[in-house]
Amino acid sequence: MLIAAVTVAVAAVLASLPSWLPRAVVALRVAIFARVNGEEGVPIPGDLVGADRFREVYSHPAADGRSAGAPLSDLFWYWLAPGPHVHQEHLEPGDRYEEVARATRRILARPKGEAAALAERCASRVLNEHGPGLARLRDLMMPVWAEFSYELVFGEPCPRHARDLIVANADDVITALKCCGLRHMDRRDRLTGYLLDRLGDVRHPLPESLTKQEQAFYLQGTFFNTAVVQMSEAMAHLLMAIAQHPDVQRRLAGDPADDAYLDRVIEESMRRYPLFGIAHRITSADIAVDERTTLPAGSVLCFNYPEFHATGFDDPDRFDPGRWERIAVRDANHIPFGVTANRPCPARGVAPVAMRAVTRETLRRFALASSAAHTRSLPNRGPCLLAPRGAPARRAGGRLVLLRLRDGWEDVWRSLVQLVCGTYMVLDARRQRLAAAYFENPRTAGEEG
Repeated sequence: MLIAAVTVAVAAVLASLPSWLPRAVVALRVAIFARVNGEEGVPIPGDLVGADRFREVYSHPAADGRSAGAPLSDLFWYWLAPGPHVHQEHLEPGDRYEEVARATRRILARPKGEAAALAERCASRVLNEHGPGLARLRDLMMPVWAEFSYELVFGEPCPRHARDLIVANADDVITALKCCGLRHMDRRDRLTGYLLDRLGDVRHPLPESLTKQEQAFYLQGTFFNTAVVQMSEAMAHLLMAIAQHPDVQRRLAGDPADDAYLDRVIEESMRRYPLFGIAHRITSADIAVDERTTLPAGSVLCFNYPEFHATGFDDPDRFDPGRWERIAVRDANHIPFGVTANRPCPARGVAPVAMRAVTRETLRRFALASSAAHTRSLPNRGPCLLAPRGAPARRAGGRLVLLRLRDGWEDVWRSLVQLVCGTYMVLDARRQRLAAAYFENPRTAGEEG
């Protein structure tokens, strides 16, 4: 009897692991992160600055520092290496940043119709390689945006070997960012070498103040790290939301010409699953928030996108594209591409148009269904069942149950991997001090990675 009772108890504990162990491990990871890095920063929204002043402080001219003076920058530079010192998002304000930003805008400057057509061609080529079955949506989308970014930069279709280099680089960056694996700098360095050899083929002038190596780092960081990673994540969130809301999918598939509705679906996906968790800025001067509160120069401001995007909405955790029929985007707590006054995303014009085209091309081919967990960080890469669009409908209930069970147990193992890898990378980033060393001696630092 005792052995049977113990066996039942052990089995019950094991069966319950997916429901509690990942959350416990995440809490432990956060505690280790804070212990190693220190609890720096002013959270916004928070006690000092509420959601009602979020845009105002974000837009303030003194909220302009990017990396210097924030210990947290060492970790971001570590994840984004090589060449984080010339990554557009981490350049300090000044002439170099302005020159780099102009180069980025030139490369991204495409008429909307042309950008949509390019995105559709890239999606068509990549999706031709995939049949129905289980797919990880982030993995499915990454080659699409690798080809899209390549053609923006070089003005020609992306050869397969270049696509493989770009995908390997971007996948390594995002796997490290999610703490699902360690960095593999050899994969990233291979792309750097390829870009060095191709600098003369870039269709627009590159920043002249950068060395040749820095020009390659700039292309890699801006277009083949950030652009590919963020667009793949954005599309994975969007398609997961569509897969888990059959009414939304039916409407999109039934009326492909309804761009207004698709735009509301995209807005809601980016509200519910913002690509940034925390964006940090360092103040270059005092910021007077109100008569009682002043943020002193040198403060690290941590802007919490998910919390801001959830404030001021009815039932904020519900995925509801219809809310954008009742609310004007410009009046809502919703800034998926940042704010115009403070480093807005340079792709804010081209990204929604391209996402719309890729979504249409995907839904034209496939019906989507998923029962996997859908969180903002998406460490599971978006497991989804793809069925041929227009084929006789088959019940997928059993497969969805199995997918949910599989995803839950994967999350148990993945959370432990994240704990180990995340702890190691936080400690290694602190040891290397890439950002701090660079600002101490810009001529010799910033290259190690």
